[in-house]
Amino acid sequence: MRNLHLLLIFLAFSFTATVQAQQSKGGITPEMLKQIKQSYKGTATDKALYNAISNNDINKLAINNDSKNHFDTYFSNRVNSKGITNQKSSGRCWLFTGLNVFRAKMIAKYNMGDFQFSPNYSFFWDQLEKANLFLQSIIDTKDKPMEDRTVEWLFKNPLSDGGQFTGVFDILSKYGVVPAEVMVETNSSNNTGRMANLISLKLKEYALQLRDQASKGANANTLEKNKTEMLGTIYRMLALNLGEPPTSFTWTRKDSKGNPVNTKEYTPLSFYEEYIGEDLANNYVMLMNDPTREYYKLYEIDFDRHRYDGTNWTYVNLPIEEIKEMAIASIKDSTMMYFSCDVGKFFDRERGLLDVDYYDYGSLFGTTFGMDKKQRIQTFASGSSHAMTLMAVDLDEQGQSKKWMVENSWGPGANNGHLIITDEWFNEYMFRLVVERKYITSKTKEVLSQKPIRLPAWDPMFANEE
Repeated sequence: MRNLHLLLIFLAFSFTATVQAQQSKGGITPEMLKQIKQSYKGTATDKALYNAISNNDINKLAINNDSKNHFDTYFSNRVNSKGITNQKSSGRCWLFTGLNVFRAKMIAKYNMGDFQFSPNYSFFWDQLEKANLFLQSIIDTKDKPMEDRTVEWLFKNPLSDGGQFTGVFDILSKYGVVPAEVMVETNSSNNTGRMANLISLKLKEYALQLRDQASKGANANTLEKNKTEMLGTIYRMLALNLGEPPTSFTWTRKDSKGNPVNTKEYTPLSFYEEYIGEDLANNYVMLMNDPTREYYKLYEIDFDRHRYDGTNWTYVNLPIEEIKEMAIASIKDSTMMYFSCDVGKFFDRERGLLDVDYYDYGSLFGTTFGMDKKQRIQTFASGSSHAMTLMAVDLDEQGQSKKWMVENSWGPGANNGHLIITDEWFNEYMFRLVVERKYITSKTKEVLSQKPIRLPAWDPMFANEE
């Protein structure tokens, strides 16, 4: 018993010594803890704040009521739009936004009423093309170990319903478009999570099979044949969830009063050529405001495309004021733009307002939140999360922007489905804008002639948008 007692004393001493050693190397010591605890005094003010914060939504307590007095819905320059779209519980904002840019042009050109393209049609082909991109990339990396960074990234990202404007021209230019009523939404297109999980699971299984076949000596023709059979299964899964895309259809165009104008038979590509008819890959330029990287440089993100034979996302990185200049030129010419941002920051959903002064978290907690845009990106505190259609700007007498408006794809809501953005919020949380080439500055054109700096697919700045 005496030996056991000594052993317990020794173990307790060793444990205490270990804890003290850890504390001396950066742990919280009793002296440090005493100092730390002094920040909370337990005063009447502290207790009142505790009672309020512990029993209420922090955002409601942090609302800066002064900001409510400056809410103005007037815009000096605005592109007309009709109707509002709804992506429901899906990550297809990139697709809705791109289609809404062309929808607005079509409505204006042909004096139509509310019209919508079918997101479900384009989404079907997007998912099939992404499945092929994944499987072909698995074949291309068949000789790399599973621990290779690229192979690891591929297995983590076999399929996504998110994307950006690259996907718009990758898919539309190859498969065309159809009106919304020709291929309607389904439960799976409105709620993509379950379908995406099951297809991703199947793709990962197929990827392992292809790697195994390659390791046993299967040649390129055999792997291509097997990949095609695998894609047949993916096509069937998509058709069961989304419906099978039409190859032709009859459609009647109507004017703004609902009167029929003409009735024709189309294929998806002939409909695209008649009502969009643009060289999307060459007519549109992606602009980025990323202060963590050098401005006036051209960048390309590896694997960030929607087709294996498509185009990697390439963009010009510019100061925010130069992006605003091109955005204003586009709006003044009645042309909407693809716009993406960090929509969840300082967002008043009830009023459809994005305003950096709307929530005063600092006063509530007696501290400051002082990181700038560059620091927030570097620390993964901010990044683009949602795409919308930029369609209005309010200018002062000197022509400087005061606020902006976007057409959202969340259905009817505040401001009839539109969000108002203060100019300060635009500076801090806007990331990407796609403009037509005719609106870009001469300096931007010079940057486009550069050889792109290639960035890895896993760069956190370029996660797919919702």
